[in-house]
Amino acid sequence: MTDHDASPNVTPFLDILLVLLIIFMVAVQKRVTLDVQLPDPAARGGPDAVPIVLEVTPGPRYAINREPVPPASLRARLAALYAPRRDKQLLVRGARDVSYQDVMTAMDIAKGAGVRVLGVDPSPPRP
Repeated sequence: MTDHDASPNVTPFLDILLVLLIIFMVAVQKRVTLDVQLPDPAARGGPDAVPIVLEVTPGPRYAINREPVPPASLRARLAALYAPRRDKQLLVRGARDVSYQDVMTAMDIAKGAGVRVLGVDPSPPRP
């Protein structure tokens, strides 16, 4: 046996590293993001000053400014509310026990109804 036979074979190690690199590159490209804007507490005035709050509770059940809205008519109701408004901002408030998917679905429906800017209401849910 020579010293040349005892050297480590790094080819399988490099193959594994290249495969991992490709997997990480694909995973980063597949990441989906949603832009969210927190409400400005100093903003006031104007006809669009009354914020529209979409509350999402388990079920999922929806309410716009505390008025219940059936899930099947949520998109139409939001589109009707935002048609005359210049400001297309919506605040979304999820209950503590609502699933993340239900909140994301509500935000997606709002985007489809013409809402351009979404904000997440950081205040605690109201009883």
